[in-house]
Amino acid sequence: MSAATGNAGVDVLTLGETMVALRGSGPLKLGGAMNVSVAGAESNVAIGLARLGHTVRWAGAVGDDEAGELVLRTLRAEGVDVTAATRDPAAPTGLILFEPRLPEVTRVHYYRAGSAGSRLSPGTVPAAFAAPRPPRVLHLTGITPALGPSARDACRRALRLAREHGTEVCLDVNFRSRLWSREEAAAELREWIPYVDVLIASDDELPLCLPGTGPTDAPEKSLIDDGVREVVVKLGADGATAHTADAELHARAREVRAVDAVGAGDAFVAGYLSALLDGTDVPSRLDRAVTTGAFAVASHGDWEGAPTRAELGLLDSTPGTVVR
Repeated sequence: MSAATGNAGVDVLTLGETMVALRGSGPLKLGGAMNVSVAGAESNVAIGLARLGHTVRWAGAVGDDEAGELVLRTLRAEGVDVTAATRDPAAPTGLILFEPRLPEVTRVHYYRAGSAGSRLSPGTVPAAFAAPRPPRVLHLTGITPALGPSARDACRRALRLAREHGTEVCLDVNFRSRLWSREEAAAELREWIPYVDVLIASDDELPLCLPGTGPTDAPEKSLIDDGVREVVVKLGADGATAHTADAELHARAREVRAVDAVGAGDAFVAGYLSALLDGTDVPSRLDRAVTTGAFAVASHGDWEGAPTRAELGLLDSTPGTVVR
């Protein structure tokens, strides 16, 4: 897959912050070696989709620094179109540190205040739509608007452009309590719901998208009544459930040996959107989503274990299989 899409347009457009990622092998205060990579929810999804054969454009901002070059080089190498990305000479590329503290517990430390990604300009967004045909899907997360006013305005402009161009919108709520409060997130994301076609969230994130302040026993139904076509609830080891106006469908999680849960939600989104782009039905979308999510759980890193289309069937192999 070529990073340059030429005049053909793209299947998916996404925008957000991608940071340099440092991964330690134990407590940070003890020092030691760290692996260097990149990480960001939206670019994780972009890479996952590119590996599955889709054309994807990532529109984000990096610093005019070597860390930013690493981000852009990595995305280009993975087949992601970065022609709409910008370099900010006045702000650095963000940094994220992963600290494995227990076998099942990883602490994450962000250094993104004042970063280039937090200053993503709404003025750069129209260029990301500039193609003979608009993107088929705009994918956003609840992380980007939490980074700051400029990034928030960029998301709002992208939503308006998606409506103007007839582009479907997928929102992964992805609430981050270190970035903003639940009240702040709800105030913003509830304004987005009229634009959203596919909403993906964990069950505790759904109330952030509901109108009003009172609880509801059926948040999925409420969201569908508000115009969301599909509400997909991620349930971790219990799989996922998709709600539409006509049905409620559940998929069990794929059984794998868990290695690293970081990035599993992004891989799930990539699988769901991939099947959506392929025109499959909702059960098939869920099946691909739990499959790509399982690949992420079974691999170290945010995106490194994302499968290609040819690898999707590997999880059906007998344990101990050697593919020759």
